[in-house]
Amino acid sequence: MSNLQTVLDQATAAQDVPFVVAMTANSGGVTFSGAAGNARAGLTASEETAFRIFSMTKAVGSVAAMILIDRGKISMDTPVADVLPAWNDLGVLDGFDGDEPILRAPRTQATLRHLATHTSGMEYEFWNPDVPRYMELTGHPTVLSGLKSSLMYPLTTDPGTRWGYGPSIDWLGQVVEAVDGRQIDAFCQQEILDPLGMGETAFEPDALSDRLCDVALRGEDGTFAPFDLAPPANPEFYGMGHALYSTAPDYLRFLRMVLNRGQLDGNRILSEDAFDAMTADQMNGLTFQPMQSVAPPVSADVDMPEGTTHSFAFLRTETDIPGMRSAGSLSWAGVCNTHYWIDPTRDLAAVIMTQSLPFLEPRFLKTYQAYEQAVYAGL
Repeated sequence: MSNLQTVLDQATAAQDVPFVVAMTANSGGVTFSGAAGNARAGLTASEETAFRIFSMTKAVGSVAAMILIDRGKISMDTPVADVLPAWNDLGVLDGFDGDEPILRAPRTQATLRHLATHTSGMEYEFWNPDVPRYMELTGHPTVLSGLKSSLMYPLTTDPGTRWGYGPSIDWLGQVVEAVDGRQIDAFCQQEILDPLGMGETAFEPDALSDRLCDVALRGEDGTFAPFDLAPPANPEFYGMGHALYSTAPDYLRFLRMVLNRGQLDGNRILSEDAFDAMTADQMNGLTFQPMQSVAPPVSADVDMPEGTTHSFAFLRTETDIPGMRSAGSLSWAGVCNTHYWIDPTRDLAAVIMTQSLPFLEPRFLKTYQAYEQAVYAGL
């Protein structure tokens, strides 16, 4: 375990990360906890540090939908438009005629499975150059505005034909609201956060504000400077792609629920059959495709081992990575470099969390890899 702390100390000292909190656990409990650096001026990083976890929210939103699937309220193959008719108003962006976007009707029907696996055809403005151009020409708001109208991104491909990373889980959260009747924040609180004892995971940061870390942006000179980025406060809707705040120990409880196949400390939130379906490859023969950044200050390019797939809630690694995670491991991350993985074969869950941009920049990625290698070396 001292080797893990050394990785954190060295990364912070070298300014590969502004600060870092990292933890590991097995199905029975926490096996390592460490931190290094200052989460903000005068605040030492620790287990108490609160983070904007951005896309680590997505797994929670997918579990919310899976709970309703488990109860027979919907299925993975339910058409999105059957629950949310506004989906039928979306067109596929087929280029531009001068400054006029060309939109056509989708050739395939989007399902909840497509939303959950990021094969719905919807992409963020950071990953497809046509999307920011469309937004600029039409005045379409970013999903981080918190406006309900922001959900209406154009599709960039027909549903079910290609991986494309975007606001699909925000739509999935709206499906949960429409089917269940509760707002998504109330649903998640009552069905996921409370049963799992996640008392420091929240949709608004109020109770965590005294422990909330700063976001740092790496400049061209290699140093970090403060950067203002956060989910919208009190939005028109809570986007399950980005809305949550949490701490490392709290999110680790969510990951331990996965290691315990849908339950934690005797509180079951998913049946074993639903859990198996949620964690299996659900891409229907498609695979993850490299993500080329069109916003380098926000994110570097993102690539994964060939053949990587996606379950209903997590990215799936389909081959063993020597000295690192096993085939069948589940993972994802938040844009400000909060990362997790779950390795059921080794009964391991881990987080490594800071608050920096760009996402997956080389110096952070070096830290993440060193940490993961040290975790497996210590098993």
